[in-house]
Amino acid sequence: MKVLHIDDSPEICGLYADMFEADNHTFQSVNDGKQGLKLVTQNNYDLILLDMCMPRYGGMDFLKDLKQKRPSELKKVIITSVLQFNETQTKELMKYGVHAIEEKPKDLQQLERIQKDMWLR
Repeated sequence: MKVLHIDDSPEICGLYADMFEADNHTFQSVNDGKQGLKLVTQNNYDLILLDMCMPRYGGMDFLKDLKQKRPSELKKVIITSVLQFNETQTKELMKYGVHAIEEKPKDLQQLERIQKDMWLR
């Protein structure tokens, strides 16, 4: 599986990298939403993990631009966030075609649970 992770937290990026690479997945992580968008428009990924709160260019900016440039990729996006989304916000994200919304993991065990849940979908 080829995975792109877009998050401004180096610690979270490290957790994801350890987990996905240990399972022999191709994993790429970037700390900037615009750079992530450029990669998504130039490459094919099986899964795109997206942080919503990033400086200058956040997750909603990414989703809006991806919808214009490569809408077929929206179904591959899973939001990872420390934010709690209300029902209205969740519905809005799902309208974009986002695959799922998950709480950002705080440790490796939580990431393992999220990863297993993703494979079951």
